[in-house]
Amino acid sequence: MSLLVRPGIEIPDTDIEVAFIRSAGPGGQNVNKVASAVQLRFLLARNTTLRDDVKSRLRVLAGQRLTDADEVLITSREHRSQEQNRRGAEDRLVDLVRRALIAPRKRVATKPTRASKERRLESKTRSQKTKKLRGRVRFHD
Repeated sequence: MSLLVRPGIEIPDTDIEVAFIRSAGPGGQNVNKVASAVQLRFLLARNTTLRDDVKSRLRVLAGQRLTDADEVLITSREHRSQEQNRRGAEDRLVDLVRRALIAPRKRVATKPTRASKERRLESKTRSQKTKKLRGRVRFHD
């Protein structure tokens, strides 16, 4: 079973590794006995379903969650059950990939308006006058 990111884009299970670890947080003494937290690793290097530009945006979005082995590591420990934590980690991965799928818009270069140029020059003139007043006062006889 693979994760559906968007119709036509899926993350195969072969690109995901799931490990269960002990969790802090709610659960009382149960925390010391049961590994309910989830560590989900998305192996970016192995993935063939995402384009290279999406992968590069995903690397940037992942930030500190990106390991040296080119894996996105997501840890989930909000719930007391393994299944809920696994679903939570999968949802976070899908959300991350969806955000990476959106290509940033290119900035269209524009020229400053005449009025903005005039305002800039006026503020510079005002600043010059203010700084000139800070100089030494001289009395002329």
